[in-house]
Amino acid sequence: MNKKVLLIDGMALLFRSFYATSVYNRFMYTSNGIPTNAVQGFVKHMISSMEAFQPTHIVCCWDMGSKTFRTEMFDEYKANRPAPPQELIPQFDLVKEVVEAFNIPNIGLVGYEADDCLGTLAEQYSTDAEVIILTGDQDVLQLITPNVKVALLLKGYGNYEVLDENGFYVKKGLTPRQLIDLKAIMGDSSDNYPGVKGIGEKTASKLLMEYHTVDGILENIEALTKAQRKKFEESLDLLHLSRELATIKCDVPISCELQEATITIDRTKVMTKFDELEFKSLHAFVSKVC
Repeated sequence: MNKKVLLIDGMALLFRSFYATSVYNRFMYTSNGIPTNAVQGFVKHMISSMEAFQPTHIVCCWDMGSKTFRTEMFDEYKANRPAPPQELIPQFDLVKEVVEAFNIPNIGLVGYEADDCLGTLAEQYSTDAEVIILTGDQDVLQLITPNVKVALLLKGYGNYEVLDENGFYVKKGLTPRQLIDLKAIMGDSSDNYPGVKGIGEKTASKLLMEYHTVDGILENIEALTKAQRKKFEESLDLLHLSRELATIKCDVPISCELQEATITIDRTKVMTKFDELEFKSLHAFVSKVC
């Protein structure tokens, strides 16, 4: 049987699920007063993706706190993001309990982001299996390789934009690895790092199409316009820092053997957890995968 691994960006699904209902003040409390809206939405996304991609193996990756090696490198990294809403906080642990009830490994490591765990496992698994990374984070597109695809969440459940190397090139005019240098040049307002001040995506893409890498641009800096050259020269330190911040690490010291990720759902175990959390509306969803 061909092996197909689904790597889930847990935080991306959880946050997306939370805001999809919290905007309407729908937090779906249990009788004990525990909010579960994000977890219920997460489960729907997870099961929909299992139904859509029919994986043989599945792993869920998580952030493990806001402090990482990137915040040590740059204090302002993601410092513009607000604290999570109070209704979401208890769901961080709760969602992992639900994932565990499906016999799916939860993987994360303090000091690293979920993206780094996704990158590390994708590289490990891609030698023996087809890998699909499910996320809403376009940064993850840099991980696309001949045997790794990225499925970006679209509106609703079960709707995805699946990109391989060719699809990414058609979309961006660049290779997936060039996304790192693109972000290094243009910066990232969401992650709060600057790049080269005054150089936007259009110009950065054009320069990378011509010179291929940041190093290639710097080696040919005399060929740039006077204004472009000045901007790069004034931002060299930030450019190199931004490239490090943008690069997903694929050598995180985590372990999850492929065999551990084999899908073995125990319906009784899942339903027991659902009953505990009063997830009555999700019973039909479980029938789709077990």
